Amino acid sequence: MLLQPKAKNARSKRFLTNRDPKVFENPKTSIFVRGSTTSQVVLDTLKDLYSLSKPNAINFTKKNQIHPFDDETGIEFFSRKNDSSLFAVGMHSKKRPHNLILGRTFNHQVLDMVEMGVERCTTIKEINSRVCAAGTKPLMVFNGEAFAQNEQMIRLKNILLDFFRGESADKVSLKGLECVITVTAGPTGINGEPGLVFLRTYTTSLKKSGVRQPRIELEEMGPALDLRIRRVRYPTDEMWKQATKIPKELYQPKVKNISRDGLGDKYGRVHLGKQGIEKIQTSKVKALRKRLDNKPSKKQRTDADES
Repeated sequence: MLLQPKAKNARSKRFLTNRDPKVFENPKTSIFVRGSTTSQVVLDTLKDLYSLSKPNAINFTKKNQIHPFDDETGIEFFSRKNDSSLFAVGMHSKKRPHNLILGRTFNHQVLDMVEMGVERCTTIKEINSRVCAAGTKPLMVFNGEAFAQNEQMIRLKNILLDFFRGESADKVSLKGLECVITVTAGPTGINGEPGLVFLRTYTTSLKKSGVRQPRIELEEMGPALDLRIRRVRYPTDEMWKQATKIPKELYQPKVKNISRDGLGDKYGRVHLGKQGIEKIQTSKVKALRKRLDNKPSKKQRTDADES
């Protein structure tokens, strides 16, 4: 565990202040670490994932004795030193070939991680297609019921969204939507274990459609990965509660009798007391007045005279 350094001048003070917790956090930085033994498949996977995460990513090309599931101190050291909250570790062994670990840290401590095996990898270089610009905010698409039913797939979806979310944006221009990442869940196994996960990356092309909105075509860019989940490390309840805590400055108190649906539409409920309709003062209309006597009206008298 590294000690918290003290600022010796104004420049170092600004650097440490930038790392302090904020209400609106900086974009998350991801680190890509190479294990002591790796295969070419793992190296290609790390390289392409790093290119998709630029510029908020750091790639380490040297070998490191690191095993996050067995010893977390190594990845926590990298996280604290580089002020990163996302990590990807690539390894290869006879027991777990072409191993890829994606995970997150909170307060420079391992929060959760997913270990997967890369069964097929088609790199960006092999596809040799048009590549989107670095720092492009991708559109994430998840296909399959497993991402809403299986706990391991839900955890993987959550981690992938953090990996490729980039900088926060209120609105995204249609012309700026250059990258689409689709993650498809394959059929589950006999015992209910998750099947293959197919990750594909596409670039968009805007074509004329004859109307105001252009027609969008997808062209595969790469990488194209076939992944299989092996192990999952879940966070503790206390750490997950701290990691998802909303700051007081952003907390919106619940307003009574007002709710929102999944699309953000606001609904209000109004409670009315007992209404005495018989006591309501209505406008005095001559047609509704009760006559005190049995005298015929002016119209009735006119009709009688004509007859």
